Amino acid sequence: MASFSQYYGEDLETSDRYEDDGAISVANKPRILVMGARRSGKSSIQRVVFNKMSPHETLFLESTSDLDIKLVANNPFVQFQIWDFPGDYDFRGDLVYGGQLIDEAAVFGQCAALILVIDAQGEPYPDACARLVEVARRAHGHNPRIAFEVLVHKVDGDLFLSDEHKIDCQRDIQQYMTEELNDANLNINLSYYLTSIYDHSIFEAFSKVVQKIIPQLPTLENLLNLLITNCGVEKSFLFDVVSRVYLAADAGPVDARSYELASDMIDVAVDVSCIYGVKEENQETAYGQAFDHDSSSVIKLSNEMVLYLKQVNSYLALVCLIRAENFKKKGLIDHNIEQFKSALTQVFYSPRQPVDQQPAEA
Repeated sequence: MASFSQYYGEDLETSDRYEDDGAISVANKPRILVMGARRSGKSSIQRVVFNKMSPHETLFLESTSDLDIKLVANNPFVQFQIWDFPGDYDFRGDLVYGGQLIDEAAVFGQCAALILVIDAQGEPYPDACARLVEVARRAHGHNPRIAFEVLVHKVDGDLFLSDEHKIDCQRDIQQYMTEELNDANLNINLSYYLTSIYDHSIFEAFSKVVQKIIPQLPTLENLLNLLITNCGVEKSFLFDVVSRVYLAADAGPVDARSYELASDMIDVAVDVSCIYGVKEENQETAYGQAFDHDSSSVIKLSNEMVLYLKQVNSYLALVCLIRAENFKKKGLIDHNIEQFKSALTQVFYSPRQPVDQQPAEA
């Protein structure tokens, strides 16, 4: 077989270039595989999360007939590939990409996460579950370190008007998957997510998947823990601005409402910056507008809470949920956020270098 760098083609090799880092070999990037039945929503998920496509526009997407590989490189810190497989692909036929034949070992050997998409509206579930467990069996045989993620997708519309219906659906699918795993004598941990492209659930689920392929995640969480402890912050998220996927959060529980507020604030800040911001000459940012490391935004909520956004760089943003009385110490908060930004740079560019400056205490 040819070397793996040949599989991606020149367009992917040359697309991954940053002025600070130069070209990085695409073959070394983590790989997320997306598999499931036809019309289960695999391609729609990617287009909505990473290409900013409107959910309603995905109705006109054609079914995936060949392997599709995309490079996600929204920021220099976290970059990975997404491999979108044709529906119901079972590895019994030849898999070809870029004129090269790819075998199972090559597919799963460098895989970091395998996303199994199940159409919640596509009953009966047993057949789909059995096919996906067979894929998981093959993947686990080649690479036991793979993280297995199950998206119970399309939990929207008239069939899922209540949370009870969604939970019942997940419970049924989880039971079928467990039975299939037991029959196959497989000891695999599966993570389940209820998702829809019409709300924030798909972004939150993909956030959890992406976090599993970030080796610096424990350090990021510790930095955020230090930040909220010393600033009186209730909750903090580190977001990828382009996709609205959060790369890390503090150790506290993440409730859906807090994530939705933080995610919507990203959209508000980007939209206002794009309309009213003044871009400096030769300035390159994630949106080509005045949205850079100096950008910030404050939104005061009706429940005596404050949403505070501080841009880390053109690609990453820190969003904090703070009580109004604690936000009076904005100078202290800004100082500690600057220390966080400095430490973040050390984590990704000089991981062996100690963090010299500690946050100031409130």
